[in-house]
Amino acid sequence: MTRYKAKIAYDGTDFAGFQIQNNGRTVQEELERVLAKLNSGQPVKLHGSGRTDSGVHALAQMIHFDLPQARDAEKLRFALDTQTPDDIDVLALEQVADDFHSRFNPHSKTYQYRLTTSRANNPLTRRFSYHFPKIIAFDNMVLAAQLLVGTHDFTGFTASGATVEDKVRTITQADVVRHGTDEMLFIFSGNGFLYKQVRNMVGTLVKIGAGKWPVERVSDILAAQNRELAGPTAPAQGLCLMEVRYDDDDEANA
Repeated sequence: MTRYKAKIAYDGTDFAGFQIQNNGRTVQEELERVLAKLNSGQPVKLHGSGRTDSGVHALAQMIHFDLPQARDAEKLRFALDTQTPDDIDVLALEQVADDFHSRFNPHSKTYQYRLTTSRANNPLTRRFSYHFPKIIAFDNMVLAAQLLVGTHDFTGFTASGATVEDKVRTITQADVVRHGTDEMLFIFSGNGFLYKQVRNMVGTLVKIGAGKWPVERVSDILAAQNRELAGPTAPAQGLCLMEVRYDDDDEANA
């Protein structure tokens, strides 16, 4: 068997998420369908660096899979890219060691959430951003986001249905920045994120930005570990997985 790692991008609007499930079209399903065709009709199981929920996008989701025989990496990438639907792109592909695992090798992730604040919702951005024109306390959002940086138990920002018991994660970046005249970006990097954690953090920060809650609300949620204290889950369309960086990447670029 030969193992391959690939970087893929997708518009999540018309997907029920990344991982195969019974209730809708998924990114994994589309990729495995093409891989089976390229493998003489035999099924190929792929693994992702993590799941993205229904409607969430990715610019750099990482996957790996095995094929029984070695292939030219660029030809394989091209075949995958041209035979998958238009809302999936295969950006890069390479052969990796047999023990590489896209999910379990140590890595960090960066997510970006896009918020538009224009008076009217722009039809050209509505598939990729959350329209909320009522931000009046931008500086408070910036300060509140910084309270998320560090190693914390993020139980208070986890949606019901999370399957992992250990909810301690380390966030290395939590920035809110203006982008143009009517757009804001929330940027989070860390060693992992819980089920809907990023969207719940954004929902909380938006409440603070709307002047509904004080900056200290973030600290209260972290301390109480109570999801009911946090804000609503921000809509999926504003969220995009921007980067997955493995520890070995640093060694390769040193």
